[in-house]
Amino acid sequence: MDKNTDFKHITLPIGEDDVRALRAGDYLLLSGTLYTGRDAAHKRLCDTLSAGGTLPVDLRGQTMYYVGPCFDCDGKPVGAGPTTSMRMDAYAPALYAYGVRATIGKGDRGENVYEAIRKCGGVYLCAIGGAGALYAKAIESWEKIAYADLGTEAIHRMVVKDFPVIVGIDSEGNGIFPDR
Repeated sequence: MDKNTDFKHITLPIGEDDVRALRAGDYLLLSGTLYTGRDAAHKRLCDTLSAGGTLPVDLRGQTMYYVGPCFDCDGKPVGAGPTTSMRMDAYAPALYAYGVRATIGKGDRGENVYEAIRKCGGVYLCAIGGAGALYAKAIESWEKIAYADLGTEAIHRMVVKDFPVIVGIDSEGNGIFPDR
């Protein structure tokens, strides 16, 4: 990406019509609320759904960022880079079916996630690995809201401004990954 790249400005939570208008390869700047979660949190969320329970936060229509943010001793985020998304592939279809509209991470996804995205009208957004300090600067506020015992893998609600991502897989299942 260079300074001349055209970014679409998207307000979170992203609407269904906005998701359907996105195309693989689009550059976005996200502003608004997103939720964080990694492997352990996703397992708990899916176990809760499988048992017919209620999630600790309503994620329908929301965006989930696969990150374990790092904070300094004053509680300020200093790193918020993406984790490898394939680690959440076992859980992603259930969360898309529940109503999660978008996920953010790095790397390609498995065929089960492509199918869930097509079926549910979701989208997968790619963040840049190694850019954790840049992403931390986009965080305006944050709050740990569930599974505090998981430490950095707990679910956080974050408000971001101009958070840069690329549409990795659009709602039609088209992706940016060369082996597809």
